[in-house]
Amino acid sequence: MTTISDGEIAALISESKSIPSGLQPLSRPIQRNQYLRKEFEITGAAGSTFMIFTRQSMINPFDFSVILGYKVPGFNTIFRLRRYNGKHTHTNTIERERIRDFHIHKATERYQKIGGMKEDSFAEVTDRYTSLESAIECLLDDCGFTPPMQESPLFTGNVQ
Repeated sequence: MTTISDGEIAALISESKSIPSGLQPLSRPIQRNQYLRKEFEITGAAGSTFMIFTRQSMINPFDFSVILGYKVPGFNTIFRLRRYNGKHTHTNTIERERIRDFHIHKATERYQKIGGMKEDSFAEVTDRYTSLESAIECLLDDCGFTPPMQESPLFTGNVQ
């Protein structure tokens, strides 16, 4: 797979996407390996295919992730654009910076080019969320999501 540039990453994040039904509040998660999980597939306004993954520990409510991924055309892989994590220790390898708090992982061109590192290995501390639900809200606010279109009660579709 080729490197996805910072400009392409920004365009994918800002591409308009509808909020999938059942995401907020999270309905019927799947239980696996002591985690509650859910995934959604979304097609963006420009035709890109995205995935949202949620995962939360059944033991520690601060152990969670909300991920926005991009299905790379022609590859059987998900490129993680953003990852909203709960409270745990993370190290930004290039910066030699260690953090222990809620943090947001961001895909970057420079972490891809290092090799051997995940595209979203860079993370920044945040105080914008403290739970899985509020992390989902941050992802929706940050990543081009719009509420699903609802039919207006004033328009019935019967035009004469």
